[in-house]
Amino acid sequence: MSTASTTTPTEPAEDGPQLRRHVGIVGLLFASVGSIIGSGWLFGALNASQQAGPAATISWALGGLMILLIALVYAELGTMFPLSGGVVRYPHLSFGSFASYTAGWITWVAVATTAPIEVLGALQYATKYADFTKPHCVSACGTDAEVTVHTLTGIGYVAAVVLMALFVVVNYFGIKWFARLNNVLVWWKLAIITVVVIAFLVTAFHGSNFHSQGFAPSGIHGIFSAIATGGIVFSFLGFRQGIELAGETDNPRRNVPIAVIGSVLITGVIYVALQVAFIGALKPSLIGHGWANLSFENDFGPLAAIATLLGLGWLAVLLYADAIVSPGDTGLIYTTITSRISYAMARNGNAPGFLARTTDRGVPMLSLIVTFFVGLIVFLPFPSWQQLVGFISSATVMSFASGPLVLAAMRAQQPERERPFRLAGGHAIPLLAFWASNMIVYWSGWDVDWKLMVAVLIGFVLLGVFTLAGQVHLPDMAFKSGAAWVLPWLIGVTVISYLGSFPEPGAGNRGLLNFETSAALMGVLSVVVYVLAYRYRLSPEETERHIAETEEEARVEDAQLA
Repeated sequence: MSTASTTTPTEPAEDGPQLRRHVGIVGLLFASVGSIIGSGWLFGALNASQQAGPAATISWALGGLMILLIALVYAELGTMFPLSGGVVRYPHLSFGSFASYTAGWITWVAVATTAPIEVLGALQYATKYADFTKPHCVSACGTDAEVTVHTLTGIGYVAAVVLMALFVVVNYFGIKWFARLNNVLVWWKLAIITVVVIAFLVTAFHGSNFHSQGFAPSGIHGIFSAIATGGIVFSFLGFRQGIELAGETDNPRRNVPIAVIGSVLITGVIYVALQVAFIGALKPSLIGHGWANLSFENDFGPLAAIATLLGLGWLAVLLYADAIVSPGDTGLIYTTITSRISYAMARNGNAPGFLARTTDRGVPMLSLIVTFFVGLIVFLPFPSWQQLVGFISSATVMSFASGPLVLAAMRAQQPERERPFRLAGGHAIPLLAFWASNMIVYWSGWDVDWKLMVAVLIGFVLLGVFTLAGQVHLPDMAFKSGAAWVLPWLIGVTVISYLGSFPEPGAGNRGLLNFETSAALMGVLSVVVYVLAYRYRLSPEETERHIAETEEEARVEDAQLA
């Protein structure tokens, strides 16, 4: 997403509204933790168990580690440039408008589909009270077994429309009130998860579940498939809020690294403990036909169903309530983020200008409406939580993938710039973070990746259409700097995914690459793209100009939205 424009934005009056840096260390940390703990933890333990068996505990730990590598990169960038919406601004600084438009579009696609999945999660649990979803069998990743997903019914789709509309209404009238409650909601989320873990461990723990059907029944394939499509990566993605709100915290030097890194570490420990408690709480008879066939009555709300089987009715009630609170909190946050990204893209010439119009309340209402309708469209090809989670994980991680490349380029472009948090190890961690991002996209499987690449192509088509129509203005396209690595990267990931074997051989892909070969090829691609990005980065002078323009435009945007 570009952040340069041909004209200087209108200056706000000196005494006009300014974005207040009032978010403290706890507020920033809880913004990230609150976004991380959404609907993912409500379903991730079951989905990961079906794909990886007890080895799902390894999946959670590895997934958290891979996300932590990415978070470390953004901890350095976020303290260097504490800009609101930083994730979509950074690529422009080092590579120009083409690269940043690509990253911005992928980011927009990722966040625009997050609110819908939170709605799907809430409605799946609410199926206990009405037929909002119905069970539907699909093939389990990497196995010949079938697992159950829950797709929207007619009344479910109507309810989804109402909930999406509610997110828009709350953003329009009451988002400031809601923001004041966010810390309380995060404490609620943390308390519920902690209570679930303790209650499961104390009430029933069957140690035999960890070996009776094999610790890793689907092998390495199952462990890594679970990371991308079992809800594991999805459950960690909210760490980005520590970056997105970096421009609004009172001490970015201290608060951003703590929020970004701390949120991943805190939730990582919680998620591994939850997975252990979930596996131990299952009656051994439930896994008698193998982990891939794990199912039980009322598994539309798996944690609540387990609580009921253990005789913990009070806990089931709390979980059904949390199935509204957790997804609702996260859905509201992402509705706000999506509309703000639409607004910023329009303000900076990347999208039609009408998306930048705000009401007298400072609300980008048209952007909110676009967010609402996109959410409704998303329900059609992805009618269940399980079917949408892989797409969002893949898109969001791909939107993060430019960060390591920006960090590497910035060390050459701005070597003397102050870095309150400097990531040690030279190129090692950024390169590993980039490789990890690409592997997560690959593990999402061809059935997800081809849809994501079609979404990217749609973005390029829209760029051309809007440019010809005079609706977007990208003065510093820097096509050479951006396309030199963007196009080989996208093409390479697509080809390897098509030739690979995830989610399973023959699932629309060629099934020609085993785990080791695909990981090695993705490693080679990552190194090549990393080198190309470093080689074709913008000059230090161009980067300095982009930084100055971006900081000024961010200040103007924040003042208008304050």
